[in-house]
Amino acid sequence: MSEQTSDRGGSPGLVEGLVRNVQKLLPARLRRDVAVVPVVRLSGVIGAVTPLRPGMSLAGVAKTLERAFATKNAKAVALVINSPGGSPVQSRQIYLRIRQLAAEKKLPVLVFVEDVAASGGYMIACAGDEIFCDPSSILGSIGVVGGSFGFQELIKKIGVERRLYTAGAHKAMLDPFLPENPDDVARVKALQREIHAIFIALVKGSRGSRLKGADDVLFTGEYWAGETSISLGLADGIGDLRSTLRDRYGEKVKTPVIAPASGMLSGLLGRRSPAASSLAALDGFAGLPEEMISALETRAIWAKFGF
Repeated sequence: MSEQTSDRGGSPGLVEGLVRNVQKLLPARLRRDVAVVPVVRLSGVIGAVTPLRPGMSLAGVAKTLERAFATKNAKAVALVINSPGGSPVQSRQIYLRIRQLAAEKKLPVLVFVEDVAASGGYMIACAGDEIFCDPSSILGSIGVVGGSFGFQELIKKIGVERRLYTAGAHKAMLDPFLPENPDDVARVKALQREIHAIFIALVKGSRGSRLKGADDVLFTGEYWAGETSISLGLADGIGDLRSTLRDRYGEKVKTPVIAPASGMLSGLLGRRSPAASSLAALDGFAGLPEEMISALETRAIWAKFGF
């Protein structure tokens, strides 16, 4: 009797074999025997948004991050960062969203720096539990910068009269067509120091005891290549995404790249009528000087780091 019952129930080895065969037919992300580490690319100038040159922002990356952290059977989330910085507000908001999702899903975050993770780009990199880079990667630039131009002498030469009407003593602060006011400069520098302190606190809170350099070295706005960044505690090791993840999770690790949503629906929603396209073209011509300035500013940010 006992033998018949055993036959009907099936042997444990047979059941396990069937389960393994069924798992092999499933997509890798649904198989428990295969490690999955979704990958999100975060690249470009942060927060420099113009009609022709949208920059990186929380609104632009939030859904992609949420999809990555929601990936079935994920062992971790990998972020590939290549950014010279930009808006401190957008940088911090992206950082916070990554840490919130990591805590919610209880997943480690591994950051891989490509060419640059500087200024706001490094702020986002600090969302990683570990930061890896190439020996030639550039990291750091923990500081705050702002700039403008002075055109007051130019408009005098070409015979242009400046007419400006404000309500508020400092509403026209740092107007490029007015002479520089020392009091306005002092106010801007105080604002920069406040933002800089927030940046420093974020780096210290994220990197903790791993930081090896003194404050007057780490937080001057200077930046370094990969090996020096590691010695200063700004990064944890040299490593590329593929090799590092294989060493950690095995040769069969799957690394699906989570890209922004696209498809038929987004294409339909993005279509315009011929008339609308014509109007958009006219708007584009009207905004051409602004776009040129924006493109030059973006190029200047990258050029600062030799790219």
